[in-house]
Amino acid sequence: METPLTQHIHLDEPLDLQGYEGVGGYEAARKAVTTMTPQEVQQVVKDSNLRGRGGAGFPTGQKWSFVPMGADALHPKYLVCNADEMEPGTFKDRLLLEGNPHQLIEGMIISAYAIQADVAYVFLRWAYKLSAQRLLKAIAECYAAGYLGQKVFGSGYRLEMYLHVSVGRYMCGEETGLLNSLEGKRASPRTKPPFPQVSGAWGLPTIVNNVETLVNVPHIVARGADWYKSLSVSADAGTKLYGVSGHVKRPGCWELPMGTTIRELLEEHAGGMAPGYRFRGLIPGGASTDFLTTEHLDVKMDFNSVQAAGSRMGTGTMIILDDQTCPVGFVANLEDFFAHESCGWCTPCREGVPWGAKLLAAIEAGEGEPGDIEKLAALCRGIAPGNTFCAFAPGAAEPLQSAIKYFRADFERHINEKRCPWGDFEWRRSTLTESSIR
Repeated sequence: METPLTQHIHLDEPLDLQGYEGVGGYEAARKAVTTMTPQEVQQVVKDSNLRGRGGAGFPTGQKWSFVPMGADALHPKYLVCNADEMEPGTFKDRLLLEGNPHQLIEGMIISAYAIQADVAYVFLRWAYKLSAQRLLKAIAECYAAGYLGQKVFGSGYRLEMYLHVSVGRYMCGEETGLLNSLEGKRASPRTKPPFPQVSGAWGLPTIVNNVETLVNVPHIVARGADWYKSLSVSADAGTKLYGVSGHVKRPGCWELPMGTTIRELLEEHAGGMAPGYRFRGLIPGGASTDFLTTEHLDVKMDFNSVQAAGSRMGTGTMIILDDQTCPVGFVANLEDFFAHESCGWCTPCREGVPWGAKLLAAIEAGEGEPGDIEKLAALCRGIAPGNTFCAFAPGAAEPLQSAIKYFRADFERHINEKRCPWGDFEWRRSTLTESSIR
């Protein structure tokens, strides 16, 4: 099994420029910039069927194709790497950033060249201090070698690259909220259209791609679209970084063929449930996805299969719910996070998500009333897609609406017994944060 994204990951001390070049690094970037046209780079990525790894799964080459090209296109153009990894339960990009920063820089050089971007930014989560140190060192090495700056690889192409540290809000992960933050504004979403590909950073053409998306690009350019598609065991191409957290024997992150089943991830790679715990369900792609249960264990972890099962693959990083953890408390913890992180731009999200979090906390504390479950279900309908300015509130609704669907009896028991059957809420809340959400 090939693992192109992680084969040269070294968390203790990542490869420097010389070491990265020793394993073939920057050969693809040099090939792209000196022997291919931007349109040819776009085409090979489009042919590879690379889909965005930040959660939405939009075809990367198609996204690039929306950027105006040619002599009449506005400049400067921007490429922005979304490294603001704040999705609870998700830690895949951190592995790539800390373990092999040059791989990301190479992917950004190729991707920037493909859209003829003049400036590239790494928009980094504020808490990723070690990632920042390693990225700054790698960027400096590239400038010294002539891989960034006035004449990239001695060509006529110029690219400036900067590291930008996020202000630390979850909304910065939404691409237009990210662009507002990059410009020094409040991190709130923008109206679409216009889309960032036409009017993004400072009103100019901009592409925003996730870390994991960008590190795929050098391997596609080096080895071709057909090779990349052969890595998968599903219709979606390539490999995927999958993560598992919660009460399992071996929590972690693994690069595996796209379409690996939930059962294989849980039982083989995570080692199954930890002693004394039994599986009840999971959130497949970070906090803002719907629960799946035992009946879904053989679902392939790819974009279409997980959607068909009633959830979203999202970031591909599972949070496991076990039989010793209260599902109401589990969801209450998540909704408290979403309530805190709402940017407050639209009323349904600003008012609805915190209200739902308070109602969940009351149910968990034994203060729930008959009809509260119906109120929560109505809230989920009220903040569904199409009713809010961006996808934040619908994402917050997903774990809640699916918890009501699959664990309704647990909600009812809280209300009927006027207590949480699993014990003290505050103690378990801290346990959930440490064990299930990371």
